[in-house]
Amino acid sequence: MPACPSCERTVAMFEIQPQNPELFRQQTRRSTLFIALIFLSLAMLLSSAAVLLFGTPGGDNFKLNVAGVLAGLVLSMVLMRVRFWSQPWMAAAVYGWQLKRSLMSVTNVMHHVTAGVEAQDPTAMKLLRFYHLGLTQMHQLDANSSALSQAVHEIDRHKERMEVLGMDTEQNRLNPDWIEAVKRIPVKK
Repeated sequence: MPACPSCERTVAMFEIQPQNPELFRQQTRRSTLFIALIFLSLAMLLSSAAVLLFGTPGGDNFKLNVAGVLAGLVLSMVLMRVRFWSQPWMAAAVYGWQLKRSLMSVTNVMHHVTAGVEAQDPTAMKLLRFYHLGLTQMHQLDANSSALSQAVHEIDRHKERMEVLGMDTEQNRLNPDWIEAVKRIPVKK
């Protein structure tokens, strides 16, 4: 148990939503371009201001330029999270980020998931099914058909195992309790 239980990161409930891959990519490109322009503008403005206020004319102002760029990066990240994160034009990028974060939370305990699936633990089997459905969508949204084609056999095989056991294969929601439950499954060494 960690020394600070409240410091441990929790995984929020996430649900896979149908997405149009072409529209998703178009929207994420647009929001990424906007955020990049904000960053570049802030970085140039803050670098110039730092050199103007604290620099030496004709001197080496490299550190001030770097500080201005870093300040621009931090300010851009704060603006994105505080001001832009909830905007409708950011919805696709936010969804993609949440999908990848949810998949990473499963990847982090995959050795427990694998051990649980081998033991036919229902929670581990549902968690792996969610992971497969999320991974499939991520590859479709990213237009990465080659990576998806490599995983299809494993995905189909796991789905068939769940069907044989009479389990629901529509696991579109990531329940944070599944992660905690799967962490308790012993891993073979």
